Amino acid sequence: METGIDSFAAILRDPTSGIEVSPAGRLANLLEGVKTADRVRINIFEIGEHHRAEFLDSAPAIILAAAAARTANIRLASAVTVLSAADPVRVFQDGNARPDLQRQSGDRGGTRLVR
Repeated sequence: METGIDSFAAILRDPTSGIEVSPAGRLANLLEGVKTADRVRINIFEIGEHHRAEFLDSAPAIILAAAAARTANIRLASAVTVLSAADPVRVFQDGNARPDLQRQSGDRGGTRLVR
């Protein structure tokens, strides 16, 4: 059995203060969440694609690339792709580039290309 997490990178309010978290803060929190999921051996983390003001994931491949550079084991994927807003060949190529950015288990520093 595999365990996974889906996220739509929605802009959220701080649960304690009720103040809306900045977009930069929300993305930083999301990437920390992906790192935590990797550390506790969640199998997959997926980001959806939305093109609305309250979501930060209009370019999930960019967020997933940032996550790939910070993780070692977790699989990263797009949960939703709006093909009417994208070139299908580019979607395929973007999806196949991310694993090369992930660190291999035991890698001590920086990102190393993996094939």
